[in-house]
Amino acid sequence: MRIAVATDHAGLPLKQLVAQWLREHGYEVVDFGVDTPEPVDYPDLVAPAARAVASGDCRFGFVFGGSGTGEQIVANKIRGIRCVQATEPVTARLGREHNDANMMAMGARIVGAQLAVGCVEAFLAGDFAGGRHVARVEKISALEGEAG
Repeated sequence: MRIAVATDHAGLPLKQLVAQWLREHGYEVVDFGVDTPEPVDYPDLVAPAARAVASGDCRFGFVFGGSGTGEQIVANKIRGIRCVQATEPVTARLGREHNDANMMAMGARIVGAQLAVGCVEAFLAGDFAGGRHVARVEKISALEGEAG
C-alpha cells in the first residue's frame, strides 16, 4: 500500500519517525518533503500529497506540522480528501470508522513519538463502518462542489 507523507520544517522529526515506522511495517512511503529544517510554506508540500491521495496514487496520507492544524486545512481543500487531525489514537480510529478519512494530520509540538505511532496504527487499523455514516460522508462530499 502506498502512503503519502508531507511536512513543514516543524513537523520534520515526526514525519521521519512515522515514515520509518511505515516502511518497517511494509508500506511504500511516497515522501513529498521536506528533508531539512529550513523554513517552508506547508501548502506547497501538503497539497501535492493530498492530490496523490485524492487521485488514488496513494491510499492514505499523513501530514505533519508544528500543530497539524494548517496541514489539515490545506489537505481538506483538495476535492476528495477527508483529513482528520489526531492527537490520540481514538480520534484517529474514529476518523476512519465514522468519516472515511483518507488523511491524518498531526502536530510535532503537540504529539510525542509513541503517541504519533499509536495514532498511525489506529488510523490504519480502522475501517469505514458504513451504515449510518455513508449518508453523512456523501453530504460532506456534496459540499465540495459548493461556492461560498
